[in-house]
Amino acid sequence: MKTTRPILTAALLLLAACTPGPSTTVTPPPPAAVPAAPASSSAAIPAPAHVNPLLQASTLPYQYPPFDKIQNTDFRPAFEEGMAAQRKEIDAIAHQAQAPTFDNTIVAMERSGQLLTRTSRIFNNLNASNTNDTMEKVETDMAPKLAAHQDAILLDPALFARVDALYQQRDKLGLDPESAQLLDRYERTFLRAGAKLADQDKATLKKINEELSSLTTQFRQNVLKATKNGAVVVDDVKELDGLSQEQIGAAAEAAKARGLEGKWVITLQNTTIQPPLEQMNNRALRERVFKASMARGVGGPEDTTSIIARIVELRAKKAALLGYPNYAAWSLAEETAGTTAAVNKMLGELAPAALAKAKQEAAELQKFIDAEAKAKKTKPFKLEPWDWAYYEAKVRKARFDLDDALVKPYFEMNRVLQDGVFYAAHELYGITFQERKDLPVYHPDVRVFEVREGNGTVIGLLLLDYFKRDNKQGGAWMDNFVDQSTLLDQRPVVTNNLNVPKPAAGQPALLTFDEVTTMFHEFGHALHGLLSASKYPLLSGTNVPPDFVEFPSQFNEMWTRDPKVIAHFAKHYVTGEPIPKTLLDKVIASQGFGQGYATLEYLEAAMLDQSWHQIEPGKTPAADKVVAFDDQALAAAHVQYAPVPPRYHSTYFSHVFAGGYESAYYAYIWSEVLARDAGAWFNQRGGLTRANGDAFRAGILSRGRTQEPSVLFRTFYGKDPEIQPLLDYRGLSGVGKKK
Repeated sequence: MKTTRPILTAALLLLAACTPGPSTTVTPPPPAAVPAAPASSSAAIPAPAHVNPLLQASTLPYQYPPFDKIQNTDFRPAFEEGMAAQRKEIDAIAHQAQAPTFDNTIVAMERSGQLLTRTSRIFNNLNASNTNDTMEKVETDMAPKLAAHQDAILLDPALFARVDALYQQRDKLGLDPESAQLLDRYERTFLRAGAKLADQDKATLKKINEELSSLTTQFRQNVLKATKNGAVVVDDVKELDGLSQEQIGAAAEAAKARGLEGKWVITLQNTTIQPPLEQMNNRALRERVFKASMARGVGGPEDTTSIIARIVELRAKKAALLGYPNYAAWSLAEETAGTTAAVNKMLGELAPAALAKAKQEAAELQKFIDAEAKAKKTKPFKLEPWDWAYYEAKVRKARFDLDDALVKPYFEMNRVLQDGVFYAAHELYGITFQERKDLPVYHPDVRVFEVREGNGTVIGLLLLDYFKRDNKQGGAWMDNFVDQSTLLDQRPVVTNNLNVPKPAAGQPALLTFDEVTTMFHEFGHALHGLLSASKYPLLSGTNVPPDFVEFPSQFNEMWTRDPKVIAHFAKHYVTGEPIPKTLLDKVIASQGFGQGYATLEYLEAAMLDQSWHQIEPGKTPAADKVVAFDDQALAAAHVQYAPVPPRYHSTYFSHVFAGGYESAYYAYIWSEVLARDAGAWFNQRGGLTRANGDAFRAGILSRGRTQEPSVLFRTFYGKDPEIQPLLDYRGLSGVGKKK
């Protein structure tokens, strides 16, 4: 995923955090203490004063952050100074004597706030990937202040008057297309923020925005703590029967990190279903892990139900204040989808096929359970959510003669990266990757690569942080430390984060095929940021709507199934032998199995998001009704099916209550329609070729939001999106239709 909802980069940076873990600190180890002066000395040698490195642009290549110099205590003063500096810059723009011009108003705003942008970018990324108590306190304190700062800009009548005056005469300004798009984005942003509201309504809106910023911060922090504290402690290694030695070693390391020597800890990831459920032979432990996952955010100090109720109430009030029937209507007006009706229609069209397919799969799993019980002369049981992944793996193995334990040795992490992810990018776009070990990192697990064109021209830097930590938010994501912009002479510095369990020392990091796919997915986001060629930071890279930002990432997944790419990276980590064709064929064939479950769990979550955000003002459930709301909403949408829980229940649904995907979680499936259409386009033209890659780069990856996404896609694809390639890809064609 892309961590944050698109924001006004540089001009209007608002503190934002992503979806979502003691405690590694972002502060690097302090320098060795200066030795004390001898007793006879008249004075001790004073330690050099610390200079806040955030207050000036980094002198490292491409403004790469000086992680070795940044301390936790640097962020608060940098935020304060950054807001004050931008407020001064904005006041000068708004109240200058000269009549508004594109340069003295719009371009001037794009240049403003660089200290605040730099501080926010670095803080947000470190707070997501390597947080600690000090940073969380800074986040809590700064969130409402930053919300107020953004409102002070967007609700400034003098500033809006200048923007609006330019917009009203836009056809006479002689602007190039990208500049015209920038002016349009500013006008729309000010209007959507309430620039035309009466003063009293502006005051109300400011209070709502400040409270929302605090609530979403609290939600993110509660989920992070609940995910860490919800980890399941195992006393007897025999309970872990079915897990690999690498996984058991990782569980022992996780226990050791928590001071639980001699035990094993199954840590949780952000989704409802936890990956180890697929392998655990101990059904009681499977149930424990599942219920621990489901219990996050319900009661106790990390409860999120009251936060959810208040967030939804305030969002509904905000939408009404801005003239919309509900929050989703306000939010979707800026998305590619455009309306709640369009989103509801697409989700509704997919749901029957997904539900029917999931029920077919459930029947097959239940049949296997019954047959197994009969063979073992044990009591059969009804398929439960904690059984699904386990028996799906058994059925997959029986049907395809496939075992993950046989597959993972061919997917060693570094080889997948170098010979798969990087190789495909080189073949498509001609770019190269050179690891740099001379730049400081915020954690030893982080790797840095310099990215160049084939002719040696520098593109930017890529940071990779792939291993799970307790102080790292869950899931996988991409973000920027530095946005690409020719106006500001900035090359992109982007990051990819995964949450792969770190193996024990000396052991290889072996991936499942799903983890391989996630690596390619997040790298698709990275390419969108790295290959951007925009003038203005607001229109750069991944600063596009969520239902378009997932398009390049999901498109990049297709190379995990490309024979040429797979042959290049799928090699045994010990012998170097390529994955046998028979085994590879089984891996690819098996990807269609389980798509009913995968599609339905996603649709359930997407529909939950819409259900919450299509609530009208005054109709928000009370906190004690939040948990029940999930079941009621899913039943009303005709997708509730007990063996298949939603990918996220509301109490830990960080995408929509803290991650900037509110009303937009549908974006993944909407974008996948575009991705599979693009995949079909490539396949019709020869697949993995430089010509095809250059066309995709020129039409999509380099463009950011220099044109509206629907226009960019139609220009590239040659027509409007079609859903059939997605149905074919997921094996849902013809399923669930009435005969």
